[in-house]
Order: sequence, then structure tokens, then C-alpha cells
Amino acid sequence: MNLPPDAVPAGEVLAAARRAGLTVATAESLTAGMLCAELGSVPGASSVLQGGVVAYQNSVKLSVLGVPAELLAEAGSVDGRVAGHMAAGARRVLGADVGVSTTGAAGPEAHDGKPVGTVFVGIATSEGTAFREFHFSGDRTAIRTAACEAALSLLATALDR
Repeated sequence: MNLPPDAVPAGEVLAAARRAGLTVATAESLTAGMLCAELGSVPGASSVLQGGVVAYQNSVKLSVLGVPAELLAEAGSVDGRVAGHMAAGARRVLGADVGVSTTGAAGPEAHDGKPVGTVFVGIATSEGTAFREFHFSGDRTAIRTAACEAALSLLATALDR
């Protein structure tokens, strides 16, 4: 099992955003709003959290977040480049300094040819986009939780730069 980077509590992520003077937005597929809810559960989150887009369907990834139709047709939704476009789309649509996204296959079946547990987390800043691939094990709940923790950790790293 590929564990997420050291878990970073949502409160620490938001504190890092405040210190950096940056706002944050989420775009979520497999986590379906868990990440934004985790950030929003912290008192004072409204000072940096712009909001989130739950883009479970490819049509939402395309029409709301601006993921290219050609990319979705070629790679499917479980792809690092899609995660990057999703993060950039959240940043643009919600007017945030930093966007973070999740997409993957939480199960019970493979998705777009990717095995269960495959997760991509995207980060978008004014400097560009990046993504990281993970392979988690466990049931659907465990995979979604691990994806949320990985996204928080990568977001914390992006905010501390």
C-alpha cells in the first residue's frame, strides 16, 4: 500500500494558507466533497476556503472545470492530467490562489481501466499544475479517506512554498 504523505490536519493546512495569504478551492470526483467538508469543518475556514466543485461525472469535469473533451475521451477521468485540469478549473471558477483536486477509482470495480485504489491528486497555483499518483488498498471508504488525507498533505506542501 502506498500511504499518503505524512497526514496533515485540515487546521494546519488552513493555517498555512493564512500565513501565505492564499485562498484555496477544491475539485473532487472520488471524494465527492469530503475534502472541502474537512477543510470547512475547521473554525475560521471561511478566511481562506473559497469553496468546492463536486465533479463526479465527466460532463461536469468538462463543462464546469474545463477539462478538455479530448483528454477525457483518450485517458478517461482517472488520470493525472485530468487531476491537473480539475485543480486549475477549481482555481479559475472559484477565484482561488490554489486549487486541489481528487480523481480515482474507489471501487468496488475498476474505473476507466484503472484498478481500484488508483488515485490522482492535482494541485494548481499561479506557477502551474502538478499531480501525484497513489495506489491505496482497502475498501471504498478507506480509499476515499486516504485520498482526502493525501490531498491535504499535498496542499500543505504547496502552501508552504
